[in-house]
Amino acid sequence: MSIAKTYDHGPLMLYWEMTRACDLACRHCRAEAISRHDPRELSREEGKHLLEAICAFGDPRPHVVFTGGDPLRRPDLYILLEYARQLGLVVSVTPSGTPLCTKDAVSRLRDSGASSVAFSLDGSSPSRHDRIRGVRGSFDYTVGALRWALEVGLGVQINTLVSAETAPDLEAVYRLVGELGVPRWALFFLIQVGRGAVLNEVSPEAGEEILTWLYARSQRPGPVIKTTEAHHFRRIAIQRRAGSEQAPGPGASIRRSWNIRDGAGIMFISHIGEIYPSGFLPIRAGNVRVDDPVQVYRESALFQQLRDPDQFKGKCGQCEFRVICGGSRSRAFAATGDPLESDPLCAYQPEGERRASGRERLVVAEG
Repeated sequence: MSIAKTYDHGPLMLYWEMTRACDLACRHCRAEAISRHDPRELSREEGKHLLEAICAFGDPRPHVVFTGGDPLRRPDLYILLEYARQLGLVVSVTPSGTPLCTKDAVSRLRDSGASSVAFSLDGSSPSRHDRIRGVRGSFDYTVGALRWALEVGLGVQINTLVSAETAPDLEAVYRLVGELGVPRWALFFLIQVGRGAVLNEVSPEAGEEILTWLYARSQRPGPVIKTTEAHHFRRIAIQRRAGSEQAPGPGASIRRSWNIRDGAGIMFISHIGEIYPSGFLPIRAGNVRVDDPVQVYRESALFQQLRDPDQFKGKCGQCEFRVICGGSRSRAFAATGDPLESDPLCAYQPEGERRASGRERLVVAEG
């Protein structure tokens, strides 16, 4: 089994939360977005300086994602996109499904330099999606916008929340993604941070079933499937491949994600410049207003620990898949207060743990 590259030099993906302003009221919002702008958010010039600092990672440069809140609420969004293009950065944007996401806005994103856009669909029907997003009409705005994006030639990804509330609808969402002709489907497994604390995570057993189902779908013609904060999708892909000579190996999209987790291949900059290992792991490592993001990523103790799976604790630390998987550091922190602890969503029992359990049962039997 080949092991993917490490990400000590720089992140593969860097997310900039341009603003927390948003016209939706999503029940799971990590950012706890609000309707107004925070006066402390990075200015246009500070945003340009951030983009210049990102270039200092060198080649390959991180893929930058302009996120929020709703990036369309930034009046200077298109100016910053054009500046990123001048710097040679690849940038994606995650607009919210609101009346701001017009055909003209989508075309301007493309013309200003966005390479792709990601829209959230958390239900297969207006009632299901809008219930999660908190605003009536969001489903229709989203579907219209992604159709326009496909029409003008932008790359398109659909993001879908996986929680106890949305899990029964995933099959129908999968069919909808195929019907819409969207090439990428990303499933975000709930972390109970921000407003997400009001929703419920799936159980470890249900998570295992969902990921096994996703792997089977990933081997069919249709959208490329990826997961966020469900890193054991990689372990399941390897197990499924090993369990059947007829099963094709995990696709390139799965292999590309090996070794990537919060702080390892991922970096997040908040609307006020704070540096985090991801948007779901609220441990601050610095601020771009006073700190060099390249230095923070490469040298801070937090980021270095998160990139070293041998420092993980519990069963994640014992697991034979800890290098390519490593579990969700965000979920471990949300559950225990320690980002190096085990990911409670994973139902897998590592080989070392199974052997130890067997020895304990033998001692009990002999006693």
